[in-house]
Amino acid sequence: MSEDARFEDGEDKALNIGAFDKSDLEIVSSLIQDSILPAKEIKWLPTTNKLALLINRFRWEDKNLAISKDREVERVQSLLMISHVKSISSSGFSPKQRDKILSILSTSFDGDDGGLGNILFVLSGNAGIRIAVDALEINLRDVTMPYIAPSGLSPEHNFD
Repeated sequence: MSEDARFEDGEDKALNIGAFDKSDLEIVSSLIQDSILPAKEIKWLPTTNKLALLINRFRWEDKNLAISKDREVERVQSLLMISHVKSISSSGFSPKQRDKILSILSTSFDGDDGGLGNILFVLSGNAGIRIAVDALEINLRDVTMPYIAPSGLSPEHNFD
């Protein structure tokens, strides 16, 4: 009997995945949780109805392997591209605060099965972004090589 494949057995390749429904978005949300998002890296592209976010993503998919191999945990710069954008609103911060540093806590979709609705980002500091879309289409793509997380620590959440 052969052993099942494990994630750790896979190749270490740059992430490039899409989300087209709520289930897909849950996966993307788990991968971008605790990403650092400088406000200056939020770009609205009105001619293509897209919103681009350049994030510093914690590599959750590598955390257990890093710990088992006794090496530092990593981050990577990733481009989060949201398509079919109709409008964008924010709360708790102004996009004009170019030096504002945010952290992505969660991402969800409030809409119908056809993808018409709102993508919601819950951010640190009681901030948020609401993106009205005609269809749910998000692409997450790593755009740099991984680098050692500056803090050397994995993000932790205490819910006590």
